[in-house]
Amino acid sequence: MVKLGVNIDHVATVRQARLGSFPDPLQAALAVQSAGAQGITVHLREDRRHIQDHDVLSIRKKIKIPLNLEMAATPAMIRFALRARPQEVCLVPEKRQELTTEGGLDIVSRVPDLRKKISALKKSGIRVSLFVDPDLKQIRGSHDAGADCVELHTGRYAEVFGSRHQASELRKLEAAGREAVRLGLALNAGHGLDYVNVRPVAGMDGMHTLNIGFSIVARALFVGLDQAVREMKALIK
Repeated sequence: MVKLGVNIDHVATVRQARLGSFPDPLQAALAVQSAGAQGITVHLREDRRHIQDHDVLSIRKKIKIPLNLEMAATPAMIRFALRARPQEVCLVPEKRQELTTEGGLDIVSRVPDLRKKISALKKSGIRVSLFVDPDLKQIRGSHDAGADCVELHTGRYAEVFGSRHQASELRKLEAAGREAVRLGLALNAGHGLDYVNVRPVAGMDGMHTLNIGFSIVARALFVGLDQAVREMKALIK
């Protein structure tokens, strides 16, 4: 069965709009857990625009389901991850000016550097995923770098969903997924997935986890987190 990881960054975005103490991402994480999600995802950005260090530490301590920490592959972030000890780290590209992650990590050009960082995380018992575009070279590079898992960037698929380009983008995801599974990598996917476009991705062979945030938090504004999570789980089941 495909698992659902819920990204709660946007709860922190609302909090940071007033620089206050609520809504609390920890409370959101506990609600998502209660609704049946199998994981929590947070992105600790270098500029700390939403999730803060203390959020990661408190969520890691209080939840009973795995925590997936998205972060840039920098020495400072690696040090923080080794301190926080999430069950999984997903290394992502990061630009200060972007509104959201715009593409996958370029693995091929930096395999030796990533191999060292991945090794340090894995030695501490942290599972390592790499956020990549559906490109066979990047999948193979992820394997060469020692990753446990790849998370396919589904942003382009989400952008063209409902157009004549939808089928070709889905085929790219499927080909990349097959290569990941062939190489022994766990297969995750995320970015831009919502209640309309999620099912074809959930149905891909070998799919392990879908990490979905914005659409669930947006839906929760109208129906609450519990129902929003349960509706998404029903779609990907």
